[in-house]
Amino acid sequence: MANEERTIPETNVASERPEDPVESQTRAEGGEQIQEAAPETAELEAVQQLLEDARSKADEHWNELLRARAELENQRRRHERELEKGRKYALEKFAQDLLPVKDSLEMGLAAAQAEDANVTALREGTELILKMFNEVAARFGIETIDPQGEAFNPDFHQAISTQESSEAAPDTVLTVVRKGYALNGRLLRPAMVVVSKPGEQTTAGVDTQA
Repeated sequence: MANEERTIPETNVASERPEDPVESQTRAEGGEQIQEAAPETAELEAVQQLLEDARSKADEHWNELLRARAELENQRRRHERELEKGRKYALEKFAQDLLPVKDSLEMGLAAAQAEDANVTALREGTELILKMFNEVAARFGIETIDPQGEAFNPDFHQAISTQESSEAAPDTVLTVVRKGYALNGRLLRPAMVVVSKPGEQTTAGVDTQA
């Protein structure tokens, strides 16, 4: 019994070896880095998603802008076409109403060229044609300026000469050489007139030679 060897239980030397502080710190730092990397990755993904949303909205707004610009351009072109059409055909109704007057003038001219032309009938026909023209002009706001016997108005009259008159007051229209016309109150051309002026007055019984 005394010679029996005492069995010593084996122990894991490696497990009982003290842990290296440097290695422990490295593992700890690695774990912390992994834990810190996870939130950073999530934040990066969120930022990328925001960028994608921003790009999508920017593309959408850009397309809307292009459509709006195209619509404005189309409206501008339509407006220009309407203005051009208005300028070309603004006098269409006036021209249509004026054509019968021209027809009557041509018929009157043809009648005047006949060998047996009746002067009285031609005069009456001319008066009717002039009446037709005046009616057409009145429908479109054309007014005749015939200031015979009226006071001279430089806004609507053009004096081409003056004439002494003892009967008419000074600056009175004595003769209308050419009638004037206005369109809805706006002067088209002035009436050409002769205007009166005071006659030379002499003082009877006064000796001007002293």
